[in-house]
Amino acid sequence: MSVGSGVGEPRARSPWRSLARNIAFGTVLLLVLATMTLGAYGGVALTVGLADDSFLSSAVPDDGRNAVGIGGIGMGGLLGLMLPLLLFAAVRGTEEKPRLGPGKALLKALALAVFSVYLIVVSLLAAQLGWILPEGLTTLLSFFVVGFSWAPVALIPWERFGLGAMGGLRLNSRVRGGSDKPD
Repeated sequence: MSVGSGVGEPRARSPWRSLARNIAFGTVLLLVLATMTLGAYGGVALTVGLADDSFLSSAVPDDGRNAVGIGGIGMGGLLGLMLPLLLFAAVRGTEEKPRLGPGKALLKALALAVFSVYLIVVSLLAAQLGWILPEGLTTLLSFFVVGFSWAPVALIPWERFGLGAMGGLRLNSRVRGGSDKPD
């Protein structure tokens, strides 16, 4: 047995480089969490405003108003989470996973917008339960209806539309251990 840095052993890293990566990761994490939270608040404000002060006010019963707000949370939170990640994927790339081109980034952002509209439509449908159920029960049921509305969408073969890896970002791209060639 020899002592030293072999093929299977990790290289020694500079403590400053590791600290800089940790600070960058923490900063990006806080940014994404902040945009997700602000997006959820913005989505609630938008959808509740639509339910109160627009042409949809006559279609949304008073007991179904919270259902529309739950759809706004889903819409805004999803947009606030995924848009910074799409921007990050459009700027940063590796050898294994190249940068996201502008066309693909725009296509994925458009798919997010369409899914957000889908969430609003589902929440408007769940709000219709307010005509026959009390507000608390309508809110509880709409939470599950909007929350699990992604299940039918997950069955669509997104690879055919070029949207196969919507959330698979790899932040650490180093190959550990020997080579990629088979023996």
